[in-house]
Amino acid sequence: MNTYKAAVIGLGSMGLGIATSAHRAGLTSVGCDINPASCQALRDAGAALADTPAAAAQSVDALAVVVVNAEQTESVLFGPDGAAGALPEGSVVLGCATVPSEFSKDVAARLAERGVLVLDAPISGGSVKAAEGALTVMASGPADSFAKAKPFLDAVAETVFELGPEPGQASTMKMVNQLLAGVHIATAMEAVALGVKAGLDAETMFDVITKAAGNSWMFENRVPHVIDGDYTPRSAVGIFVKDLGIVLGEGERLGMDLPISKTAHERYLAARDMGLIGEDDAAIIKVYAEQAGITLPGDDT
Repeated sequence: MNTYKAAVIGLGSMGLGIATSAHRAGLTSVGCDINPASCQALRDAGAALADTPAAAAQSVDALAVVVVNAEQTESVLFGPDGAAGALPEGSVVLGCATVPSEFSKDVAARLAERGVLVLDAPISGGSVKAAEGALTVMASGPADSFAKAKPFLDAVAETVFELGPEPGQASTMKMVNQLLAGVHIATAMEAVALGVKAGLDAETMFDVITKAAGNSWMFENRVPHVIDGDYTPRSAVGIFVKDLGIVLGEGERLGMDLPISKTAHERYLAARDMGLIGEDDAAIIKVYAEQAGITLPGDDT
């Protein structure tokens, strides 16, 4: 086992894959999560577990915070039994959640006071790429942060974009990515709902559009969920309630109107209000289905 120790706090669909990939690559890997099933899955993979973020942070070289939002990041780092107080001087924290850039800067400044390095490191690729150790990481921070994190990044990522020396730059890039992802999903579901309302078959639309100019990565990835009637969350509606909220907040801060993002956000908010916040983000098609009176694949009605 490699003496380089990496901890992952947050063993959700991506964090579990990250921790497992780090262990498979030979790093000393430890995970921490409040979900017993996730902890058991990591234990079954052969990696170690910690009961608290502070325990996970003991003697680490790198600690990845793979939680949902800024509030959870704040809690696991600086809350009761938080990791910050236990991190060794010279270790590096990778902030992997999608958060406002100003929050990333603030976390970096607070950890720097403790002698801890920070890499602003949002991730993309979903649970499949995480499990394969083939994530895309959008990263920014000083050179020593990249150097300290390199063994961990080599273990979990296929592509690492080095976006500059300042924390916050990577979070801004992830925000742009999430704008596109959220809008593309909403547009794909709108298009499929329109086609179904007009009498087309969803599977036929998929076959045609994926070979035509209207295709997108999100159309190709998410429409099969609709065809299968399977809304098990790979990425949930709630993610884009949050992430497009970050987009709109940044637009407001910069004095820039973002009408397409705003409209897409309204679709996710409507899905949330229908009780779909924990379903796959493709479930926003149910908003259109309810308004248009259409039957989706897998519906019993």
